[in-house]
Amino acid sequence: MTHTLKRTFAMLLLAVFGSAILYNCEPDPDSLGQQLFDKDAATGAEKAYDVIAYNINNNDSIKSDWGQLVSTSGTRVAVLGAFKEGQFGMQKASYITQLRLPDGYQIGEKPVVDSVVLVVRTPANTADDTYYMADKVVAPGAYDKNDFMIDGEKVAVSLEKKTYPVRKYGNAETIKSMKINVHRVNEFLDSGKPEFTYSNKNVTVGDLLGSATFDGNVSTITATRKSDNTVVFDGKLGFRMNLDKDYFQQNILNKRGDNVLKDAANFTRYFNGIKLSVEGDDGYLFQFSPDDMELRLYYKADKTENATVTRPQQVLAFDLGNRNTRLGRYEYDRSGSEFDKAIKYNNVTGDGLLFSQGMGGSYVGLKIDKATIENLKEKFNTNKAGIVGAKIRIFIDKDKTFANPQSVVADRKFILLPNEISNKDIKPAFTPDMLKGFPTYYYGKTTIKNEEAKGEFEFYDFVVTQTLKDIVENSSVAAADKILYLYVGAFMKGQNGNPIGANYTTRGTDMNRIVLIGSDKTEKRVQLKVTYSTANNK
Repeated sequence: MTHTLKRTFAMLLLAVFGSAILYNCEPDPDSLGQQLFDKDAATGAEKAYDVIAYNINNNDSIKSDWGQLVSTSGTRVAVLGAFKEGQFGMQKASYITQLRLPDGYQIGEKPVVDSVVLVVRTPANTADDTYYMADKVVAPGAYDKNDFMIDGEKVAVSLEKKTYPVRKYGNAETIKSMKINVHRVNEFLDSGKPEFTYSNKNVTVGDLLGSATFDGNVSTITATRKSDNTVVFDGKLGFRMNLDKDYFQQNILNKRGDNVLKDAANFTRYFNGIKLSVEGDDGYLFQFSPDDMELRLYYKADKTENATVTRPQQVLAFDLGNRNTRLGRYEYDRSGSEFDKAIKYNNVTGDGLLFSQGMGGSYVGLKIDKATIENLKEKFNTNKAGIVGAKIRIFIDKDKTFANPQSVVADRKFILLPNEISNKDIKPAFTPDMLKGFPTYYYGKTTIKNEEAKGEFEFYDFVVTQTLKDIVENSSVAAADKILYLYVGAFMKGQNGNPIGANYTTRGTDMNRIVLIGSDKTEKRVQLKVTYSTANNK
């Protein structure tokens, strides 16, 4: 029997290595490897062991500079908004960026600002991430406008506008709108200083450059000239804000010829940058594309050709791209929340509730203690037990976990690593199971004995088969405490769909939070479930 099981296990591993999907980080009940956990797939015993599960304090801080503002697909994303609920408290996300004058810019004589427009755009939807609801478009139909300005002239056009709701996380059902403010930054954003790479950096701001009410939607607008049906304006999907044109007149155009506009280095120390934030402390969070933001200054200036002076409209398009220092600024107020009240950070016997949150919130430690490892080593050495499968099962506390109206279960993503990402002395590495081709986890539902009336309970099974085998079946590995670290987020994928590295994750932009059941005394406590077989199947 033992020989048969070992042969079956070897064949399974061979099949995994032959799979085109080397790393599968998403929960999929039909994924290869599930056979290791199905009791019908192999004859063997399953034994449950307690796991010490505890919260780890992250001091509500995380690296959130340019390199960390990413989505699962690798698209650059940033988070804006505010959200407050009873379990985790208040969370507020702002965005800070430098801006540069465009290369080779020239400002004509006697420049006068017409308008200044900031456009905040969402990325394109992908299979892994949804940023706007493409299936909920609102298109009331085209309408005419006779005074649409083109190159300083009023033109008759037909306007068509399409509106899409952005994907929100928070109280979007009750709070529809939020006021977005744009402030000028008062200090030089020095990416060479470590504090300018962390989310808790308090960057000082000064003058208010503009405000607008965001109604939760992004839109496209197309203007077609009535006389010849040519498209004269094609506004891509985004949210448009008008900024204070008098301020930009005084602080940009009136500085024409001044050293502060001489080059990029001078300008970034003169203007420093801008900060986008929302007023208030409740509403919702949403993701946008920092690479696709636009800040355009429309103005008229004298232009002399053939002794004739004209004043055509010109555009000064500021560079908001990745040459600039950029930072996600996250603020938290936990006072009065269940997180604040909970007893936590007990890495000796564990915490009853686990508060796991992206964007710098706390994460989870999972410790397989010495007694468990020594018990398993005894089974392996004395009873010749072979580990067929191993998983750490963690239940969701559905009564305490925020149910986002615009989310599905698959939005919750987890990262499981054998070391702490925040440890600067250790390079993050995949678990041995991921390196063998197993998925990180599975999502499931089950009933609990004596609690059937409450229905099914949601759980996640985290795959630790090879991780455990490496400890138990290798005599050179000491039976010391084994800790795994569980984060909210996902591994960033490359073009081939595989994770590109253990240190490339979406932790800095993942808006999700979830309350898990930890090391309490109920049937739903965190457990290590090991399927093994011996010669006599004991």
